[in-house]
Amino acid sequence: MGDSADVNSNLIIAYSTGDSQLDKAIWQWLTWDKVGKDSDDYKADPVLKLVPSAVQQTNFLLGNGISGRDGLLQREGLLSQDVRPGSDPDLMSCLAHELWSKKNPKTKEQIESLLRNGRNKELRDRLCRRLTFGTAGLRSAMGAGFCYINDLTVIQSTQGMYKYLEKCFSDFKQRGFVVGYDTRGQVASSCSSLRLAKLTAAVLLAKGIKVYLFSRYVPTPFVPYAVQQLRAVAGVMITASHNRKEDNGYKVYWENGAQITSPHDKEILKCIEECTEPWNDSWNENLADTSLLAHDPLQKICASYMEDLRKISYHRELNMKTNLKFVHTAFHGVGHDYVQLAFQTFGFQPPIPVPEQKDPDPDFSTVKCPNPEEGESVLELSLRLAEKEGARVVVATDPDADRLAVAELQENGRWKVFTGNELAALFGWWMFTCWKSNCAKDADVKNVYMLATTVSSKILKAIAQKEGFHFEDTLPGFKSIGSRVKDLLDSGKEVLFAFEESIGFMCGTSVLDKDGVSAAVVIAEMAAYLDTKSQTLAHQLMEVYKTIYMPKVEIFATLSLQVLPVSKNSQMITFTFQNGCVATLRTSGTEPKIKYYAEMCAPP
Repeated sequence: MGDSADVNSNLIIAYSTGDSQLDKAIWQWLTWDKVGKDSDDYKADPVLKLVPSAVQQTNFLLGNGISGRDGLLQREGLLSQDVRPGSDPDLMSCLAHELWSKKNPKTKEQIESLLRNGRNKELRDRLCRRLTFGTAGLRSAMGAGFCYINDLTVIQSTQGMYKYLEKCFSDFKQRGFVVGYDTRGQVASSCSSLRLAKLTAAVLLAKGIKVYLFSRYVPTPFVPYAVQQLRAVAGVMITASHNRKEDNGYKVYWENGAQITSPHDKEILKCIEECTEPWNDSWNENLADTSLLAHDPLQKICASYMEDLRKISYHRELNMKTNLKFVHTAFHGVGHDYVQLAFQTFGFQPPIPVPEQKDPDPDFSTVKCPNPEEGESVLELSLRLAEKEGARVVVATDPDADRLAVAELQENGRWKVFTGNELAALFGWWMFTCWKSNCAKDADVKNVYMLATTVSSKILKAIAQKEGFHFEDTLPGFKSIGSRVKDLLDSGKEVLFAFEESIGFMCGTSVLDKDGVSAAVVIAEMAAYLDTKSQTLAHQLMEVYKTIYMPKVEIFATLSLQVLPVSKNSQMITFTFQNGCVATLRTSGTEPKIKYYAEMCAPP
């Protein structure tokens, strides 16, 4: 979606409130300009020929002040009646810089349109803020702007990553770095996950770092899995998961295979701020195809991942004989081929794919929202196909295949779409039941753990209290779960299952992140097993509720016990009521939402 010379003009800059800061921002931007005096762009552009070098451009602006800068904008015909010369010097500086780069016509058009229409607030929002790490890494809309996902923000983020990893690992060059990507793309900004992945690789390859760049789109879980398998120091997945089609992201995994947590995220941001000027060859995405340091791990990782799946398959012979049919939808994302392989690994016939949704489509053309968590409204095609094919269970992976939704046809002819908490109750029961049936005679149940985020149901805690294993909760986001699971494994503990209520599940520990591919095939095996008992998933869920319940918690108004780490930046508050009800409100880490959760615990 753009050749290697198509330099994106979207840069991250610091917000400036005074002339000195403004001058610094001008100098930074102009030294980042990749246009040379002999380039075709330079020769063809009368504006660029006015200031033929970065140094001269800086002197031009500093010598002429606001009038020189505004003069440029006026010559381009881009000052509206609402944006008058000198009225907003910071904004004028940013806009002039954006237009001088002028290497990506798509993003240039976006800025020009906003300027002509006098949309100052949106311009400032786009140009005067930085990307920050949330619960799923860097995530934002694709397009023009310094706080958006685009070529330059990804280059700068990777340069910061390189600086930080160089400090942390003396063997960085030998161990290498993993890069994966999904199938997102946006014509309006000439941005795609593949291009961003190649630019990520280019930054590191240019510094002599070995890069494992997948030759094809992969599920997000393949990146943390590959980081561990290849002993890489870290990895990045270019994805926005289930977000709207306009978004993309930059998800970072540490050497332990878990998403980065504090202080790594903060230190990486500091390094990004210190490495804002693109290095030589950072723009050269062709390095990903030509460098001897670039390696394709696809076949090795896919084969190894499928082999490791066998560790959590306990009824393969039964799976081979079952008459139960399954429908799978990949939600226009990456999941189709990998879920097909996973089902074959477990001994199943391949699930029936939803033809309209099995192939990648960055527009997600058959759904209003590419998030299977939205329920029956976005599963319409899957459910109708299942009815036609006589399939009782539908499994839906989100676009990057790290989350799973499940629906089951009920005796009354209606479909039940399970919530994340309901599926967790089933997974928790199943994983522990399978462990009990297959563990060594001397295995100690007190060495077994399950985890969940604090906003998720406490059903696993109830199962743990009944069965004798340990339960822990963590802060929201699988990055908290992954790091804690790694610590437990390193201390000799056994972790069977972990989840977050937003349909994110980790079955086993081959991947220290949520994984929709493995979860899909595990739920299929569970359904096939229950079918031999003339039971359904919904029936078994009720059995779990009947036999395992969470006792009422006594509340002492004068006692406040803080268990999870908090900070002044925490955007979550939990209310615990005397009747046992727990309610939590928090801001989403990936979308512009406020989420609320409530759970009432009572005997059956």
